[in-house]
Amino acid sequence: MENLLAASSGAPQSLGRLLSMLDDVSAASPDGAARAAPMRRGWNAREDADALRLRVDMPGLGKEHVKVWAEQNSLVIKGEGEKESEQEGADAPRYSGRLELAGDVYRMDQIKAEMKNGVLRVVVPKVKEEERKDVFEVNVD
Repeated sequence: MENLLAASSGAPQSLGRLLSMLDDVSAASPDGAARAAPMRRGWNAREDADALRLRVDMPGLGKEHVKVWAEQNSLVIKGEGEKESEQEGADAPRYSGRLELAGDVYRMDQIKAEMKNGVLRVVVPKVKEEERKDVFEVNVD
């Protein structure tokens, strides 16, 4: 059985759908060519009873190169490293992604992120089942 990530339209319905969305996302360079690392390569998403946990490999980047924020029901991750050489075609590593998450399922204001050794770890806490306003128990007669 797949873990539900969101129940609202437009947001991923399962962890598998989320990972599929990550396969399709990459950052575009200013000239319009997609030169950034694809989002799925090096991504791992796991959901448990307490949170959605993301692990993103971002080699060549330190915490000063990475920005993570939440806006409305989106988690946004961006990173851009420094150009390693002046060779033609040697671009700086770039990463960019936006994940739509259901605001009634996740605590978007309590997201935590840690960048260490080129690996970004993001924890998106879940609203406890008993605190959700969109879940109603139905008495069975």
